[in-house]
Amino acid sequence: MSTHHDHNQDHGPAAGPGHPHDHSHGSAGSRWSRLRHQVTHLVAPHSHEAADKVDSAMETSKEGMRTLWLSLGILGVTTVIQAAVVALSGSVALLGDTIHNAADALTAVPLGIAFVLGRRAANRRYTYGYGRAEDLAGIAIVLTIAASSALAAYTAIDRLLNPRDVTHLWAVAAAALSGFIGNEWVARYRIRTGRKIGSAALVADGLHARTDGFTSLAVLLGAGGAAIGWKYADPIVGLLITLAILAVLRGAAREVYRRLMDSVDPALVDQAEHALRAVDGVRDLGQVRMRWIGHALRAEADIVVDPRLNVVQAHELAVAAEHA
Repeated sequence: MSTHHDHNQDHGPAAGPGHPHDHSHGSAGSRWSRLRHQVTHLVAPHSHEAADKVDSAMETSKEGMRTLWLSLGILGVTTVIQAAVVALSGSVALLGDTIHNAADALTAVPLGIAFVLGRRAANRRYTYGYGRAEDLAGIAIVLTIAASSALAAYTAIDRLLNPRDVTHLWAVAAAALSGFIGNEWVARYRIRTGRKIGSAALVADGLHARTDGFTSLAVLLGAGGAAIGWKYADPIVGLLITLAILAVLRGAAREVYRRLMDSVDPALVDQAEHALRAVDGVRDLGQVRMRWIGHALRAEADIVVDPRLNVVQAHELAVAAEHA
């Protein structure tokens, strides 16, 4: 017998198609009752209605959109300030940081489109809904990071071959600090929201912003080197910034690849198997599979029950396993 179960990581599980039920099914003993009580409080609210699934998806999308708009505003202001200082000072290290901040702000566009698409309900053509749009947005983010790192590398190498003095070092230092503060705030906000709503793309975007924040601090090193007369300090810091962005690119690409390949934390599978085996009447387990679809984690499990059970009893046992 198989039981199918949709589970939103932060807003509670919801049953798969064909199980519009509440918690009033028969209990299988005090041990199961205690487990059900704990799980319900851990992942509440718990609903199996299709309308509640749509409401949950819309709520997580709204939260994601709010994060994107705030991030876009903060990074937009930071980018404008840094671009003005770049034009004033000619700092190639600050130029690299400005490029990355601009790219990070622009990644809000594909993510925003993905969040809007994710609100659409499943239909006969897209039976799992439109949650995969966010994974496509993750690919766009990875490509944006790659392009920005290539541009920063080009400008830094060009400055090494054709060095020039950096002026207005105090303004460069102030712009670097503003870049760090803006990026770190955005990074914390995006990562926290991304983990809350189960968005790998938003987490990847937050990690990108965090690295941009540290690269903003690296610009201070270039300004310090220029202040003591080392003309190669600025382009060398620009190259170091590029290497840092490449490291973020590797991590972001890995996260997006895993999501596209339906990777989940093995501990979640272990937890599901332990919960199912704890249900009285479940004799054995077949496959337990999980996959992320947008912000929801869908779990499917095959359970082995006593063949002498009638259909009603077997269904109640499947429901108990689904709740677990």
